[in-house]
Amino acid sequence: MSFPLRVRRYRWSDLDAVWALHQISLAQVGLAPGDGVYYDDDFPRITEVYLADRGEFLVGEVPGGRIVAMGGLRRLDDETAEMCRLRVHPEHQRRGYGAQILELLEQRARELGYSLLRGDTTLQQGAAIELYRKYGWRELSREVRGDSVVLYGEKSLIPVNSGQFTR
Repeated sequence: MSFPLRVRRYRWSDLDAVWALHQISLAQVGLAPGDGVYYDDDFPRITEVYLADRGEFLVGEVPGGRIVAMGGLRRLDDETAEMCRLRVHPEHQRRGYGAQILELLEQRARELGYSLLRGDTTLQQGAAIELYRKYGWRELSREVRGDSVVLYGEKSLIPVNSGQFTR
């Protein structure tokens, strides 16, 4: 059964819910603290790391207020933001929630004046790879970290010119 997702900006009171969502989502694909990929030092500082530095952090709620999806934009430089923390609770996957968060973050990145998005995922996160490819991201490189292979990708936010002259 699919419920409508209400997406809104993160608030401090969401910290426990987003922390739990992060943990369960990574455990689902076999990632754990100390594996060379897993990190979590940004969670207590979401307002500082994301919201206060030309970024964004969104949460998605199902009816009843349960947070089942999230994602963030972190400023890398004046033109580039990193899309990160894109998570959907395992019980709510394959319903379009990840796509909804990704679309809103891409739109927000454009509003914030970014021309390029970067991000990474692991080979274990097949749904994320599929989602990024569907939305026009391209793979830049791969790196082995511990038992994982990390994929780095990017997406230009500048529309591709058709090559035709316009008046």
